[in-house]
Amino acid sequence: MTSDLVWVLIRQDDGANRYRVGRYATRAEAERIADQLDGRTRQRGQEQGADRERRYVIERIAPRMAQA
Repeated sequence: MTSDLVWVLIRQDDGANRYRVGRYATRAEAERIADQLDGRTRQRGQEQGADRERRYVIERIAPRMAQA
């Protein structure tokens, strides 16, 4: 159920644009995915000679309340 997915992984680029990457049940799961994506981004940057790195942010969102 999506109401159980309260941890959001967000990518923020150098221009302060933010993009939701995914929702996760636990912070640990979101951190694991962020680490994988961050490592992949660093590898691409090194291959292309780029100095810029993307930053991944994890935020908790409030679950939606049931509608009456």
